[in-house]
Amino acid sequence: MASIINSLAVPSSYRDQLYQGSSNQLSDDLSTTATLYVGNLSFFTTEEQIYELFGKCGEIKRIIMGLDRNNKTPCGFCFVEYYHRSDALDCMKYTNGTKLDERVIRCDLDPGFKEGRQFGRGKSGGQVRDEYRTEYDAGRGGWGHRMRLQLERDRERNIKENYEAIKEIPKGAEEYKSRASVHQGSKRRYDDGKESDSRKRTKEMNPRFRENDEDEED
Repeated sequence: MASIINSLAVPSSYRDQLYQGSSNQLSDDLSTTATLYVGNLSFFTTEEQIYELFGKCGEIKRIIMGLDRNNKTPCGFCFVEYYHRSDALDCMKYTNGTKLDERVIRCDLDPGFKEGRQFGRGKSGGQVRDEYRTEYDAGRGGWGHRMRLQLERDRERNIKENYEAIKEIPKGAEEYKSRASVHQGSKRRYDDGKESDSRKRTKEMNPRFRENDEDEED
């Protein structure tokens, strides 16, 4: 029966540029896969949170968190492998476009996880999208990598242009320093004397010390 509503359980038009295989092989892999690619995650989203949400659609085989290639910290994506393809299709249908950690996540069929794909492909170690992102995103590390470098360069230039380093010691600074040293030494001697008096009073008040003193007198 024909329908005017497109099925939500179909993969998007996105293709992994580093997929090693022909287009026919990719189509075959996507037609049998039980693996999902999940994108637009917060860097702070945990594996437990993903398991709690995606586990509602079926039994999960494993979750592979996407990691920054350099820092080995989460960088905003993951792979979810199910035991059954039907569960992966249901999950894509029900969770794609929903919110996790106050972020709209994207779910898509993946031809299958291979070792090495868990690492970001950007020059800085994260995802490529975070290299060129110009808006501030607190859930994904703040500014994009290139934007952050540009802001740091602007800040350094602003400091260099508007702030001048102190070349001469201000008049009176040495006098203040010596006066502070004298005060600190006096305070230390006062504290040592106070501690000694306190220890002496404790000894006089302690019966054990008084008994020993009486024995010595006898």
